[in-house]
Amino acid sequence: MIAISADFDPVHKGHEQLIRKAREIADEKKIEVAIYMNKGYSANHAPFFTPFEARKEMALALGADKVIGVEGLHHRLILSYSVPIRLSKMHEDGVTDYITAADISLDEVKKYAERFIQEGSFLGMPQDFPNRNVIRWYAINEFLSKRFDRKIDFHLIPELTQPKKVSGRFIRKEILKNDLIISEDIKKLLPKTTIEILEREIENGTIPGKRNMKVLKHKMNTYSRSNLTNIAYLNGKVINKIVEGRFYKDDEESIWASFRRADYGPVMTRLAASCIEEEVTKDEVLKLMRHYEEKGVIPEEQNVDKIIERAWYVAEEVDKGVSAKEANEKFRTRKDLKINPLMTLEAGLNLTKFEAKKVQEGLEAKIFVDKDNQISCEIKEKKIKIKTNLKLPSKEVTYLRYILDSRYIPVSGELIKNKRNDWRVKITIHDY
Repeated sequence: MIAISADFDPVHKGHEQLIRKAREIADEKKIEVAIYMNKGYSANHAPFFTPFEARKEMALALGADKVIGVEGLHHRLILSYSVPIRLSKMHEDGVTDYITAADISLDEVKKYAERFIQEGSFLGMPQDFPNRNVIRWYAINEFLSKRFDRKIDFHLIPELTQPKKVSGRFIRKEILKNDLIISEDIKKLLPKTTIEILEREIENGTIPGKRNMKVLKHKMNTYSRSNLTNIAYLNGKVINKIVEGRFYKDDEESIWASFRRADYGPVMTRLAASCIEEEVTKDEVLKLMRHYEEKGVIPEEQNVDKIIERAWYVAEEVDKGVSAKEANEKFRTRKDLKINPLMTLEAGLNLTKFEAKKVQEGLEAKIFVDKDNQISCEIKEKKIKIKTNLKLPSKEVTYLRYILDSRYIPVSGELIKNKRNDWRVKITIHDY
């Protein structure tokens, strides 16, 4: 099979050109054209404008042989993790060729991808790179060739720029702006079959797809800091901004403003919002990542152990007076580091005499970052709720804060007594 991986939301003339070229290659090699179409959430972590079945119909109408739905990834993982998973599925399905479009040449793609191929990590791709996702797919294809002992042949065609550069985002925006009427200018960017299917779906009321804002607003209005800390892709800063921004009503902009105030960009905002809406926990994301690590799909430099090791190494170096930036760079470039991070910590806490009499060993202590940016815990016992700051050495504070802000490493706390019979919180960093 020759594969195309896309949202196709909706299928436009750029996609039509891509399918046509794929069809040429497929006919020459006597193979099928398969569209690996995202389902549920887009690659940009947002709900789809056009329903899956309608997008599938659009692709088949233009000459694809089959459409394979890809579901369950894009509201849980960033692209540096979801792309290896999608490519590995293509390998398992017997895909021999992959085709996409870009406004740079294949030689340029290879040049940009070289650093990531050498490092074995696909995180931190610079914002100023052109066609970043094409570069990512090419680099990960090279990485997975070792895992599957073969490469998928990578084909590249120029992006369609006439009558203007075509993008699904622009098309969706213009249709929404025009009260769900497809203007003549937008029709020029769409195949006839897409127009017919879009107009039918608009009439049926299935377009546009939307978030469940009622659920999202409810959780952002009511979840405590400790409960929000369990949600994937929420760091301490954004949790505090969410709480500060309450109460969210019908104005969606107030929701997105809270993420912006925490320095979340559009992509991370969409992913974080999807995680809140779908109740995606750090525990769930970590287990998913571990599953694909065991299959050899996730690069070693991106695995969970490396994230934890980096946090411990940076905390140790910062404790010695090294800047966090310098420590991160040393970790990235040095392969000879021996790192043994602590997976459990013991923290002191402040309890009143009354509180100390009411609690017992084994109670859950939920860890979170409070409004003053201090690592704290919340303990509930019957009708009593206790919130208190935790006491840790500075190195462990730095380490734990890195873990809490890693966005997908779960942390739990348990009330214990030490040898001197003092109350402590045993903090466990989970790596499964």
